Amino acid sequence: MPSHLTIAIDGPVASGKTVVGRAVARRLGIRFLDTGTMYRAFAWATLRRGIDPKDGSALAKLAKTLDMRLEGGSDGQRLLVDGEDTASHLRERDVEQAVSLVAAVSVVRAAMVALQRKVALEGPLVMVGRDIGTVVLKDATLKVFLKASREVRATRRHEEQKTHGKEVNYDEVLAGLALRDKIDTERADSPLRPAEDAVEVDTDSLTVDQVVQRILELLKHR
Repeated sequence: MPSHLTIAIDGPVASGKTVVGRAVARRLGIRFLDTGTMYRAFAWATLRRGIDPKDGSALAKLAKTLDMRLEGGSDGQRLLVDGEDTASHLRERDVEQAVSLVAAVSVVRAAMVALQRKVALEGPLVMVGRDIGTVVLKDATLKVFLKASREVRATRRHEEQKTHGKEVNYDEVLAGLALRDKIDTERADSPLRPAEDAVEVDTDSLTVDQVVQRILELLKHR
């Protein structure tokens, strides 16, 4: 196994990146970072300040001044914005609706990518997101792109939201995913796509354990 191990896992929303990435990190005994939480935290900070998520100029200014820090924890990284733990805010509906809009702004992405690369230099980790293999960690030890049909992903997200006590209509979730996919794949800066050297894994009919095992098997050959 490489001395400086980095595993990049990309894929669309609800493709299983976070649960799989966290499980792989646990199996290997290394750190885990879900970069999506960083964009969610930025979206939350945007809304908290009354900034329109479509106001590119205001978002660029905020990206240059916002104090966002990552602190190590037993289950990944704890994300602080202006000293406040953002964990309880990241799944709020307005944050869900704003995150892809703010993530499409180049200055915002540049600030997040710089922080993500800094974290990667601190030791072995699994990093998940939408541009990890293509932009953030181009030299990752292993790159994996998880994919699944939109219907399967919508079912997963719908069940997840019900688990958190949210009453959300399945059709609304499906429509929301369609919009997120459109924004993520069509944005000019770092659009969602598999890296040329990424291994694509279709998770439609696989359990989390099966996907984790697949990634660990791939790692053995690196």
